[in-house]
Amino acid sequence: MTQLDSRLPCGACLAFIYSVLAGCATSPPETPGTVVIPVECQQLVPDRPNMPTEQIRQRPTIDQWIQAALAEIERREAYEIKLRAALVACTTPLDPPPTGATP
Repeated sequence: MTQLDSRLPCGACLAFIYSVLAGCATSPPETPGTVVIPVECQQLVPDRPNMPTEQIRQRPTIDQWIQAALAEIERREAYEIKLRAALVACTTPLDPPPTGATP
């Protein structure tokens, strides 16, 4: 036997390689679908209010401190509501187009 007889037939190898490459060259058919496009949030960040406990300069009495702390709680809660509203406006998903609509 010669060295050429011990190898696989070259035609079979080439046919296999060509069939693999032909399979890679074809692409799957395109199907229409929804494309999600990210949009930058346009909500403004609310300004942080001045907190009453930060405004105290001298050494306050316990009554002054408690009064400032209670007022600060109210301001922080109002500020938190504004921040949450801005966050919800930025994270609410956009309505998807109705089924069967063409762009």
